[in-house]
Parts: sequence; structure tokens; C-alpha cells
Amino acid sequence: RSMEKSPEALERIRQQFENAPYPKIPLEKSPKEDVNNLFIHNLVTAYYLKNQRILDTQGKVILDAGCGSGYKSLMLAEANPGAKIVGIDISPESVKLARERLPYHGFENVEFHAIGIEEVPKLGMQFDYINSDDVLYFLDDLAAGMGALQSVLKPEGLIRGNLHCALGRAHYLQAQQVFSMMGLADEPSQDLAVGMVRETIHSLRDEVKLKALTWNPSFDTYDERILANYLLKGDRGYTIPEMFAALRAAQLEFVSMVHWRHWDLMSLFKDPENLPIFLGMSLPELSIEEQLHFFELLNPRNRLIDFWCARSDWEVNHVKPIPAWEPEDWWGATVHLHPQVRTERLKANLIDCIRQRKSFNISRYLTEPVTQPVVLDSTLAACLLPLWAAPQSFQSLVERWLRIRPLNPETLEATSQDAAFQDIQQLLTNLETFLFVLLERSQ
Repeated sequence: RSMEKSPEALERIRQQFENAPYPKIPLEKSPKEDVNNLFIHNLVTAYYLKNQRILDTQGKVILDAGCGSGYKSLMLAEANPGAKIVGIDISPESVKLARERLPYHGFENVEFHAIGIEEVPKLGMQFDYINSDDVLYFLDDLAAGMGALQSVLKPEGLIRGNLHCALGRAHYLQAQQVFSMMGLADEPSQDLAVGMVRETIHSLRDEVKLKALTWNPSFDTYDERILANYLLKGDRGYTIPEMFAALRAAQLEFVSMVHWRHWDLMSLFKDPENLPIFLGMSLPELSIEEQLHFFELLNPRNRLIDFWCARSDWEVNHVKPIPAWEPEDWWGATVHLHPQVRTERLKANLIDCIRQRKSFNISRYLTEPVTQPVVLDSTLAACLLPLWAAPQSFQSLVERWLRIRPLNPETLEATSQDAAFQDIQQLLTNLETFLFVLLERSQ
């Protein structure tokens, strides 16, 4: 992708966000209750996925590369207590709003700069985490941009980035060409351009594919959505192989999709345990890159290729998949609640379920990593209560379960330690799949 942007084209992109800073969210709006997005922006999530360790966010330095009006910077500050937030954006007007937003919500350990991603090394800083949300697809040279971010990433730092999916967003990229041909992409008056887009779409018959596949009734009143979809200057779509190629060129290594359950290849099949012979033999042999590409070819439903990555030279030696743990791994393990689960609201809900002897829906307040509700027997879930106070050893949770259920309700015989071990092991394995709990092996 060697498409060069002229200085004039770059200035048009800058002016687009000068005239309409993004996102257009009121200064006073707080993300404190947006648990799903806090889960994504919490450095603990990506760090655990990379190396199965828990990170203390106190004192970490986080870069919001393409901070816009600062709402995601505020999200990062809320999700990572004690961290310093640094934001950059090519739009001085957006940076001005970001500088107002975070102090308004009580965050002072912040700074913002009106520069582009390629200029970030000029800051002379190194970062524990870099968030670049809805920005990278504007770059002329993706690999160079990712390389600039990699150059300011600490050895055990992580980057969250995303690209518009060429297949999942194909119809909007097509629509942008239509309105560019009509001259609306360069129309000085955004209000006029937005109005003409609406008028054009409404003039089409409903069965016209571009209208049927792109138009949403909310666009009739939501100017920002039209600007971000039909009139977005400099937009570009990518495929999974192109994303991986850019990471390799920038000496970065893929860690995980941010919404990893939205990219589960096996979820596309009616009966994953009974696949056609060819698929049953070939799919397990595919690399992560090939699996993700196969998914986007079969089911291009995702707007974004949203990913976490790390430096290629970060060597992790102690990660062992949970299904491969031996009993000694479990007995020596420490159990943590994810910070976005460890809330008083969720604890109160658990206590209420225990008292009323009704099932406990632990996914009720955190739906992002799940595809269906995660419901627990409240008696067994009672073993989790101590985790709201502090991390617990696996052994202490087994001992708690033996006190809660000393007898087997079917045989009335004493519950054995082996049976209690298996019950808690299964409970934690199921919850760790969704990162509700985080499990650390002793080193």
C-alpha cells in the first residue's frame, strides 16, 4: 500500500477533525459505568492475555495515539488507576478539548500534544501501553506508523490498534467513492454535505444495494455517523494478512483480537465437533493469522480488525495454557478477579443471589467477552466472595468450598478434597475463559 497523501490531502483530514472533533461527547459525560469499554481499555486485560500475569497500573505511562477530543483518554484514565495519560492528535482543536476533559473529571497527571503518530518519538518518552483507536487506517504507510509506535514502546509494553476491515466495511468504502465523485468529500460546508448525502440516499429505491447495506435510520438525526461513514476523508480498508504484514515489518507480534470471541472460527459451524473431513483435518493446522483470515473471508461481519500486539523481542517463558495445568499448578495458583468484575455492585448482586438461593449471572454487568450469559450456581459462586477483598490462593477457595458444602447432597458422605478440587478447578476454568477471573501460576 504505497498510496501517498499529498500535503493537501493530509490537511483535508486535519480540517475534517478541526471542524468536527471526534468523538462528539459532552464534556461532563463520564465512562465510569461503561464497564465493557473499561474492560477493553484496562491494561490488565491485554497484559494477562500476553503473559498470564497481573499488572499494577499505578505509575504506568499510557499513550493515546489519536486521542481526538479526549473521551478515550478519559476512559484509559478511569480504567487504569494511577497511570499517566499522554495524548496526541493532528487536530489542535481536538487536543484543546482533551485538555479540558480530563481535568474536569479530576485527572491531572495528563498531557496532550498536537502532533501526528509519525512524530511521537519527538516526545522523548517510553510507554507501557499505547492505544490507537480508529486512527491507523488514515496513515499513508501503516508499517511505518506502527514502527513509530514500536520505537516508543517499553520492552514489555503493549499496543492496541485497529484498522477498518476491507471486507466488513466494503460497502461504506464504496459509498465514500460515490460521494467523492459527487464532490461532497471536499464540500467546505459539512452541514450541506451531510444534507446532500441524506437526500441522495433517500432518493434511492430501498432495494438498491448501497442503500440496503449501509443506511441506518439513526443516520437521519446523527450527523456524526454520516461524517464517519459516508464522508470520511482518507479512509482505507485492510485485510488480516495486510495487518500481520505490517506488524512483522514493525517488529511487532500479534497478541489477541480485542473482541476475540467475535473472531471465533469454530463458532461459524453448526456442529464444530462433526466437521466435514477436509475441514476437520485442515483447520487445526492453520496458524492464528490463517484462522482469522479464513473467518473474515467466510463471515466479514466486523467493522474493525481490532487487535493487541507487543514487541517481537518480548520473550515470555512461564505461560502455560490453563487446560494443560497439572494439579501442582493449581495448588500453587493465585486467583484474582478482573478489576471490572471487582465492583461493589456485582458483589451485592452475588450476596443477594446467595441469600435467595437463586442462580448468579456473573455476565450481567460485563457482557463484552461473552456470547451468551454465564450463569453460576449461587452456592458454588459463594466461594468467590473473598476475591472482592483480595486475591486468594486456589487452596483457600477449595477449603472454603469444603466448609460451604461439607457433605455430598446425594450420598450424605463427607465431600472429599479431590471432589472439592475438581469443583473449584472447573468453576475457575470456565470463568477464566472470559477473564472474569485471572489465574497466576507460582513462579
